[in-house]
Amino acid sequence: MKKSPWAWVPTLYFAEGLPYVAVMTISLIMYKRLGLSNTDITLYTSWLYLPWVIKPLWSPFIDIIRTKRWWIVTMQLLIGAALGGVAFTIPAPYWLQGSLAFFWLMAFASATHDIAADGFYMLGLEQHDQAYFVGIRSTFYRIATIVGQGLLVMLAGNLEVLTRDVKYSWSLMFYGMAGLFIAFWLWHHYILPKPAEDKGLVKMQGGEILREFWLTLKTFFQKPQVWVGVCFMLFYRMPEGLLAKVSALFLIDSAANGGLGLSPAEYGLVQGTVGVIGLTLGGILGGIVVSRDGFVRWLWPMVCAITLPDVVYVYLSYALPEDLMVVNVCVFFEQFGYGFGFTAYMLYLIYYSQGEHKTAHYALCTAFMALSMMIPGLFAGALQESVGYRAFFIIVIAACSLTFIVSSLLKVDPSFGKKQDEE
Repeated sequence: MKKSPWAWVPTLYFAEGLPYVAVMTISLIMYKRLGLSNTDITLYTSWLYLPWVIKPLWSPFIDIIRTKRWWIVTMQLLIGAALGGVAFTIPAPYWLQGSLAFFWLMAFASATHDIAADGFYMLGLEQHDQAYFVGIRSTFYRIATIVGQGLLVMLAGNLEVLTRDVKYSWSLMFYGMAGLFIAFWLWHHYILPKPAEDKGLVKMQGGEILREFWLTLKTFFQKPQVWVGVCFMLFYRMPEGLLAKVSALFLIDSAANGGLGLSPAEYGLVQGTVGVIGLTLGGILGGIVVSRDGFVRWLWPMVCAITLPDVVYVYLSYALPEDLMVVNVCVFFEQFGYGFGFTAYMLYLIYYSQGEHKTAHYALCTAFMALSMMIPGLFAGALQESVGYRAFFIIVIAACSLTFIVSSLLKVDPSFGKKQDEE
């Protein structure tokens, strides 16, 4: 019996988004509530980007060892186990070392799940269905972000109020996530189709794999404007790399430390719900205008959109408004601009990956994308604690100059991204 894509595409991409949010965002809030310093939080959690940075190194093995379906269900079970491990270690004396170890396991399992799920999507659907469901998959990935950053953080915050025990509350929330992933594992084990093309176990010698990998790497660095392209991938989001983790910590830090002092429930509303809606709407608008007028026409408006709205955090750090509506409006404005401006970044990755080996080249581009967030995140917390929130956000604005510089060096076909008229 043929299974409808509606039965598995939404749940598959919800399951893809949730562990990424857990590793990158929920961990931040949890560690802040558990009393860790901003320096330690940003350092430890930024290293968790590493699996996505080095993902291209093991992605070829996903294609040749077992089926993608097998990888998906196995990684979902492993993610569920890692979530249970985080929940188990939070109340323990070794909570920091234990939870970080399980977050590392979750990060590697999640990155592997991403590779398998994206490959399976192309094998499990006909070409016309792939085009039809591309919006559905991105929508459910965003819903996972709202559930993770919004509802689950709110849940942990409300449990803190009920139990009066921070560690116990976050442990309960992670146990709930573990149960959810066990359910995903059972559901996808039953519902995922078994495409004939999803064979796995391709007979390929280790030397052939290595030669193919080096050929991919060589052709990647032989492209025109290679160093401009690499610099663009690394520095276009440099301000966001500095801002992303510290802005979340600023929202929940106490007023005595220069923060806004939001509760986890308030943070879940502001950043996890209103902010994600702004991000999504900005991304949708960006896609619409580029498809109409092309990448080159909208590059500079998008450069401005991803940088200039960062000034809202300078305002928030000086004004320290108590009105939650003001905070919501500021975060929505910044995230909407980021979503709109991020469209240019993603489109350039597609543009740079064109030609032979485009799938492998795109994977390498996404590795640079992860690195662009990992590197500034490693020292962002230490920088903030040394200069304070106000000076830190001014430094972020100064770093926006890098975005303008690398964007000015690009040479892109003027017709790229524009919908071509049918003859």
